[in-house]
Amino acid sequence: MTWTEKLAELGIALPPVVPPVASYTPAVRTGNLVYTSGQLPMVDGELTARGKVSDGAEGIVDPQVATAAARVCALNALAAVDALVGIDSVVRVVKVVGFVASAPGFTGQPGVINGASFVLGEIFGDAGVHARSAVGVSELPLGAPVEVELIVEVA
Repeated sequence: MTWTEKLAELGIALPPVVPPVASYTPAVRTGNLVYTSGQLPMVDGELTARGKVSDGAEGIVDPQVATAAARVCALNALAAVDALVGIDSVVRVVKVVGFVASAPGFTGQPGVINGASFVLGEIFGDAGVHARSAVGVSELPLGAPVEVELIVEVA
């Protein structure tokens, strides 16, 4: 089964590539690796959430909302890979780097970035098992609660 067929089986449609918000390209290939730029949780040109992530404070992004946003980020990154080399050329996901705009005291960054990791595992199975970093930061572009970048091996 190709990755395109797997996506269809799962009912997942890759979104259009999110246009860059600054001076960069969504993905670059070097040798058999594709590096994506950090992807925000953008759907139809709008962020799915804004703000810092924390538990239970008013005006703060709930960790479950941020986890769903990380999933969107991963799908946006896969769209960039697909546009550059075609999703079916992916051999494996090598690394995920996730940034979480964190309110003071929030330490649940790994759980938030699981939103990206889980969807990659759902799509790629064993080929989706990856190394990962989940980092808390004070701010992200456009007020996004999460940003994800991928490194994938391609044929």
